[in-house]
Amino acid sequence: MKIAIRRIDSHGVELVAGLFDRYRAFYRQPSDIELARQYIQARLDRHESIIFLAMVEEEGKSIPAGFTQLYPNYSSIRAVKNWTLNDLYVEAAYRGRHIGSALLRTALDLARGEHAQFIELMTATDNHVAQELYERVGFMRQEPENDFFTYRLFFDIQNQRT
Repeated sequence: MKIAIRRIDSHGVELVAGLFDRYRAFYRQPSDIELARQYIQARLDRHESIIFLAMVEEEGKSIPAGFTQLYPNYSSIRAVKNWTLNDLYVEAAYRGRHIGSALLRTALDLARGEHAQFIELMTATDNHVAQELYERVGFMRQEPENDFFTYRLFFDIQNQRT
């Protein structure tokens, strides 16, 4: 199976809207494809987030299999831009095929390339598969907040500056 990761712009909303709707359903939100479409469209139109989409080749067709969405945040004191990996989702039929890892590596490459000090994310305390992936990559888990763990991965920004 061939996996291609690409950054989408406001013209790629239809490719990710269904995935985003199912991601929200995973977190017990009611399905609403129009809300998903509008939300993704607004983030991309306003340049408020970056979305990477994983496409797989099957029987000569490119199929959206997963996505990740990142939001920038800034530290005035440290004068750096950091990233929040807010969403990472892979369709159930494609889990276990390293798509989540590929999306995560792409997100980390973006953060490093932007000279971020860290990348942060949250996941449900019962999402053990995601926790294993994040910890394997080097994310450090914080104490749980309600039903979620916060994870951070720090970069060596001293060596990133040119």
